[in-house]
Amino acid sequence: MKTYVDEDAGIYLRLMTHEDTDKIVQWRNSDEVRNNFIYRELFTREGHERWIRDMVETGRVVQMIICALADHRALGSVFIRDIDRQHNKAEYGIFIGEADARDRGVGTAAAKLMLRYCFEEEGLHRIYLRVLSGNERAVRSYEKAGFVKEACLKDDVRIDGRYCDIIWMAAVHPTE
Repeated sequence: MKTYVDEDAGIYLRLMTHEDTDKIVQWRNSDEVRNNFIYRELFTREGHERWIRDMVETGRVVQMIICALADHRALGSVFIRDIDRQHNKAEYGIFIGEADARDRGVGTAAAKLMLRYCFEEEGLHRIYLRVLSGNERAVRSYEKAGFVKEACLKDDVRIDGRYCDIIWMAAVHPTE
């Protein structure tokens, strides 16, 4: 894999390993991260190990860790899932686990790097995502990274007893 670095943002991406499991479980179970996900069940070590075995190791998912250039500290994770080779598309996801890495452009930079990876190395044509309509910070970040709003699905999911709208966004390979 090529190296994906954004020196201005001070980050790079590396492939996730089994050694990242405890950190990912900790991040995903924090309220700040979990409350921005559609599926909010608590993560377990066993569940994440099953994700690695059934999804990552089978090629259905590519998951990377966002790291700080300065000290190689893990800050969060980006991934693509449901990789569809027939239609050359996949669903994008991200979470910034470390509080001090939020609100300083790390997520936007990581999304740009992951899009480059998807287009250059995976040969994908389209990367899409779903985001809760109330998560305006994420929507702005995705737009800065190159995603475009395509649809708003009214009352698409039920979270904590109430129905919520989902915004669909996508980025398409720029040269195709």
